[in-house]
Amino acid sequence: MRLEGVGRRCGPRGPWVLREVGLDLPAGTLARVTGGNGTGKSTLLRLLAGVDAPSAGRITGRPERTAYVPERFPAALPLTATGYLVHLGRIQGLTAREAARRAGEWLARFDAGAYGDTPLTELSKGTSQKIAVAQALLAEPGLLVLDEAWTGLDTTARTELDRAVRARVAAGGRVVFVDHDPRRLAGEADAHLTVRDGRVHRSAQPTDRPRHPLVRITATGGGALPPDLPGSPTHVTEPGTAAGPRLTMTVAAPHSDTALRALLDAGWHVDALTTEGVRA
Repeated sequence: MRLEGVGRRCGPRGPWVLREVGLDLPAGTLARVTGGNGTGKSTLLRLLAGVDAPSAGRITGRPERTAYVPERFPAALPLTATGYLVHLGRIQGLTAREAARRAGEWLARFDAGAYGDTPLTELSKGTSQKIAVAQALLAEPGLLVLDEAWTGLDTTARTELDRAVRARVAAGGRVVFVDHDPRRLAGEADAHLTVRDGRVHRSAQPTDRPRHPLVRITATGGGALPPDLPGSPTHVTEPGTAAGPRLTMTVAAPHSDTALRALLDAGWHVDALTTEGVRA
C-alpha cells in the first residue's frame, strides 16, 4: 500500500491539515502514529482507511478488506450488538451464517457474549467499544486502522486486542494505530510515524525491538512465491534433484507460519525446519 503526495484540507478552499504525505506500508507492517492533539493523526487514519478521500495525491494498493475503529463509536443505531456485527460482516463479504459465527466468537473473546441481544443504545461505553473493535476484526482485514481503540476497554479486552493485532501482522496484514499509552505494543512496531506541522515524518527504527529466532525452511519441487511475504524472508533456489528445485528460506519466527502456508500453496514440499540465530 502506498501514499504518494497525499494531502487533505478542510473544505475546497480551507486550510491544509496534511500535505505531501509519502508512505509505503508493505504487507506485515505494524505502524504506530504519534503527534500532538490537533496535528492530524485521525485525519491520516481516516485517509488510510478510505473513510476520507485525499484532496491531493493518491493512495494505491489498499487491501479490499479494510477495517477501521474510529475514536468515537456511533452507538445510537437501532440494532442489537449481534445484529450490528452480522450486518457489518455481511458488508465485508461474509455469509450471514459465517458472520453470526464470528460475531459470537469475538463477543466471547472480549467477554461480551452476554450482550449479544442488547440494543447498542443500552450498552455501556466500555461494552460499546468492544463491539466497535469486534466489527473491525470479523473479516480478518488486510488493513486494520485503530484510532485509540484500546480506550475504554478493560484489561482482558486490551490484552485480547493486542493478541489480535499481532495475529493480523503475522498473517501478512497491515495494522496502523494511535494510542495514548506509550507502552502499547512497545518495541513491536515496524514503522513510527509522527504527525507534525501538517507533515508525516517516519522515525528511525527503535533499537529495542524484540529479537526473534530465525527459522530456516528447506523445501523442494514448488513454483513461484508471492513477492511481498511478511517479515522480508530471504531465500535461495538451487537446481536440486529429480524431485525439482531446492529452496532454502530464512524468516523471523513470528512470520514462519505465513511463509510455510505460502510455500505449501505454491506446491513446495517442506523437507525440514530448523531455528538459528536471531533477527531484530
